[in-house]
Amino acid sequence: MNSNQTALLVMDVQGSIVENLNQNKENYLKKIQKAVDFAHQNEILVIYIVVRFREGYPELNLDNRMFANIKERSKNISIDQENPLTSPVLKVTEKDLVITKKRVSAFAGNDLEMILKAKNIKKLTLCGIATSGVVLSTLRYAADQDYIITVISDCCADQDEEVHNVLINKVFPRQAEVVSLDQWISGNRELDD
Repeated sequence: MNSNQTALLVMDVQGSIVENLNQNKENYLKKIQKAVDFAHQNEILVIYIVVRFREGYPELNLDNRMFANIKERSKNISIDQENPLTSPVLKVTEKDLVITKKRVSAFAGNDLEMILKAKNIKKLTLCGIATSGVVLSTLRYAADQDYIITVISDCCADQDEEVHNVLINKVFPRQAEVVSLDQWISGNRELDD
């Protein structure tokens, strides 16, 4: 498959979410940047998916267990005002797209699918935080929409290492190719040869 039919989705890699990681943040961000740099060099569309809310969180319903918690803690969180790409490690270019979502899945409440269809994207490569959140939700939806999916295992992160490992090793392979960053890079180089 041609690289211009592929998109790399970098999901929820933004300041307040990265700060909550239990692992080496600097090493994680370097891997994400390596994937982004490779995508740029090989004409793979990079799409940053960020979660962002309006001031006062009018999009959040207190009946939604996950998001009600964010709304309750909102006095200490500025996710609605935060620049979604505050990490100095990530270099967003003018060719990249930034799409805002209001729920867990990258597809929730935005125009991501319209953009993918308009650009004739058939293959999605997923990475981001959290494996049990945005990566899982996006993978499930994308699989139901018949996208060809790859998950870069070491570019996904979760606060629960056990859950991350179960998803990467047992659940995701049912619907996606799961590879390391180095395998993804070498596999895409072979496609170009």
